[in-house]
Amino acid sequence: MIKTWAKTALGVAVAAAVGFGMVSTAEAKNERFMEMMSRGKLVVGVKADYKPWGFRDPSGKIVGMEVDMAQDVADALGVSLELVPVQSSNRMQFLQQGKIDLMIATMSDRSDRRKLVGIVDPNYYTSGTNIMARKGAVKSWEDLRGKPVCGKQGAFYNKITAQRYGVKIVAFVGNAEAKQALRDGKCIAWVYDDSSIGSDLASGDWDNFEMPLASEDDNPWGLAVPLEELDGIWGHFMSGMTYWWHSSGRLIELEKKWGIKPTAYLQHQADKFKFEHGHLK
Repeated sequence: MIKTWAKTALGVAVAAAVGFGMVSTAEAKNERFMEMMSRGKLVVGVKADYKPWGFRDPSGKIVGMEVDMAQDVADALGVSLELVPVQSSNRMQFLQQGKIDLMIATMSDRSDRRKLVGIVDPNYYTSGTNIMARKGAVKSWEDLRGKPVCGKQGAFYNKITAQRYGVKIVAFVGNAEAKQALRDGKCIAWVYDDSSIGSDLASGDWDNFEMPLASEDDNPWGLAVPLEELDGIWGHFMSGMTYWWHSSGRLIELEKKWGIKPTAYLQHQADKFKFEHGHLK
């Protein structure tokens, strides 16, 4: 189903690009896309330490919800898929430097980031900021004031939490290191994305911990193409893919597959785009 629809969307995107002069007058806007199709391989930057969106299984293979999304895109284009593990601190740079063609890596959509990479509309997911702490250790956000809180380098939650509640952020390169520091008592809490924390708590590996607070700063997630190709074929195509993911209920299906707690956001988007774009199904 997805391959047939996506090929149609690609044809529409190409026709639109030609019609608006994007290919003939602004060829550079489609350079990465044309190179990707010529080589027959799509290179996507994904997380490898953010279960269940992108993580390594026991064999070392990167799997997860966003990996499945990347495979959907490769299948739709009829090309092979190469995954490149990225971190919050380098994912935009990898896209800017041409190390990846597409980034689907749990990135919150923020105005400053839209100046650096081509974040595609509509957004595909959403989440908020929360903490994981030992049961009973934290009752309110104010309980964190002046205390060490583990964070992930490059995550925007760090600055906001530090400014708002006066916490002392202890930032780590990887999630595993930060969460181990929490286990070791080096921090009173681990501040991160509520969806990821919820997944950790549901895994059975964190029975003595909880997510005790109300989430703050709900932020939509955006996938990105190179900024110069946002208005070209590549950006148009990925916008069409995202509409399809929502209108078909594909993201809800993937949420269920990976054991993610159902989000009201995805159901709302599925209902909205099913009504507005039912002809895409």
